[in-house]
Parts: sequence; structure tokens; C-alpha cells
Amino acid sequence: MSDALELLKQNALPFANLMGVELVSASPDCVEAKLTVRKEHCTIPDILHGGAIMALADTLGGMATFLNLDKGSSTTTVESKTNFLSAVPLGDTASAKCTPVHRGRKLMVWQTHISRGDGKLAAIVTQTQMVL
Repeated sequence: MSDALELLKQNALPFANLMGVELVSASPDCVEAKLTVRKEHCTIPDILHGGAIMALADTLGGMATFLNLDKGSSTTTVESKTNFLSAVPLGDTASAKCTPVHRGRKLMVWQTHISRGDGKLAAIVTQTQMVL
């Protein structure tokens, strides 16, 4: 297991755990995770709720920023934009990959691509994290 992945697991986010976010890989350049869609994540008719998609992406963007912070710094999301492209049905797995667009001293911008189990792109989320 990579040092970055181990660091994230040691600093697990309670809401990500509640959702069932499973980290797959992590480095300062990319964080990947997956989420198996449960009934609790769904809207009607049994598709992954947009808020769950956004929460998954926000989790990864925060984690990616965390891996790029100087010691003693923290982060918070200041902006997030989501394009919903296709539905993720109940029982499917949403796979998310978060990569940097910009890593500055005060702001970092991340883009997360979320795909369904069949590989079709479900959403693209771009978010800005402030370095505190």
C-alpha cells in the first residue's frame, strides 16, 4: 500500500466512511475511489443521487489537496461545479478519479471523473480548495 493511501486511511473522513467510499489508490497527483450504490444513496427511480456524486467528488478533492499541503496547513472547499452525464443505477459501482488542474499556494483546483461500472462517464466535477 502506498504511503499516501495509508496516510488517507489513517485520517479517514467520517462522512466518507458513512457513505461507504472505498479508497483504491492515492498519490499527490491522483486519488481514486469507488462507491457501490446502495438504496440509501439513491433517488427515485433507484439511481445514485446527485448529492452523493458531489459528496464523493468533494471527498476526493479534499483528500488530494490534503496530500499536497505543507505541514500545519488545512483545506476547505470554496467552489464546486458538477456536470451530470449519465445515471448510475442501484447496485452498480461509481468509480472516481481525481486529478489536479492547478496546485497553488492558496488555491488548488481538482477535477474528478466519475464513471459507471460499464465505463460510461457519469459526471465530471471541478472543485476549488482553499489552503488554510
